[in-house]
Amino acid sequence: MRILRHICKYAVAVLYLTIGISLSVAAQDVDIEQLLTELANPETRNWQSVERQIRREWSKSGSASMDLLLKRGEDALEAEEYDVALEHLTALTDHAPDFAEGWNARATALFQLGLYGPAMQDIRRVLALNPRHFDAMTGLAVILQSTGLETDALDVWYRVKAVNPHRPELQEAIEGLEKVLRGETL
Repeated sequence: MRILRHICKYAVAVLYLTIGISLSVAAQDVDIEQLLTELANPETRNWQSVERQIRREWSKSGSASMDLLLKRGEDALEAEEYDVALEHLTALTDHAPDFAEGWNARATALFQLGLYGPAMQDIRRVLALNPRHFDAMTGLAVILQSTGLETDALDVWYRVKAVNPHRPELQEAIEGLEKVLRGETL
């Protein structure tokens, strides 16, 4: 009887823990959805804070070791050590292939190395995992524009605007491409 009671207590504890974890994960999903909705609203005044919160949530892999690889990769990017960043971020994407932010950071390293094709492949992966990743979309628009694909770049800029309409350079990029596509000189 004592063993049965111990097993029941253990089962109840596991059940509560599981429910608690599920509710916590659901709350995180709701929070990121709420943040993205708030960011998409052109009337949001504290958009920089909302944007930072979204990026902070996106940078959480759920694994301390994967978060460390991301941090090391980002530190190397900041130090302009792009080859080192690529090593860390490739290890990250190898070990956490469903972590969109790893692919996004690696795309940045590839872009900085002038490897636009591989960068675009990584961006495609980011957007498959997180279709509203405004930083990845921005990177894609920049690559498309710099390779002469202005119409495609403009389409992506419009997608960025739907998710995050606040960045000042966004409207400038859209207006500039619209002029170019109309045949006007800048």
